[in-house]
Amino acid sequence: MKTNNFTLISSSAKVRYNRYMSDKTKGQIESDISNAIIKFEREYMGRGPKEVKTFLIQDMVLIRLKGVLTPAETQLSKTSEGKMLTKQVRVRLLEDGKVLLEQIIQDITGATVQSMHTDISTTTGERVVIFTVSEDVEKKFS
Repeated sequence: MKTNNFTLISSSAKVRYNRYMSDKTKGQIESDISNAIIKFEREYMGRGPKEVKTFLIQDMVLIRLKGVLTPAETQLSKTSEGKMLTKQVRVRLLEDGKVLLEQIIQDITGATVQSMHTDISTTTGERVVIFTVSEDVEKKFS
């Protein structure tokens, strides 16, 4: 099944998926998430980040994206009104793509997403996204 160019795993494929995932290390899972987030950013947001790093920490998936602002957003962010506008637009875009992002995390980790939290720095051009999930994914892939 495909949704907005992201492959979603059907329930019939879960057994094969679980066997495949059991062979992966924590580092490989973190890398898979980073690569999927880069793809999401490019296809959904229109531009990819310069760098992405993912961390599995107990029941959380923390993603740090560097270089996410466009040159126009960087210019706009030179004023306090522009900073607020840039943040509002970025938060809204991410909220609109929340279902896709949650599916990415669930497909890769096998854990259900319980919540998503995000913030963006208009000063550094970094965004942090934190997903809380239904199980200790760090332990699962260690």
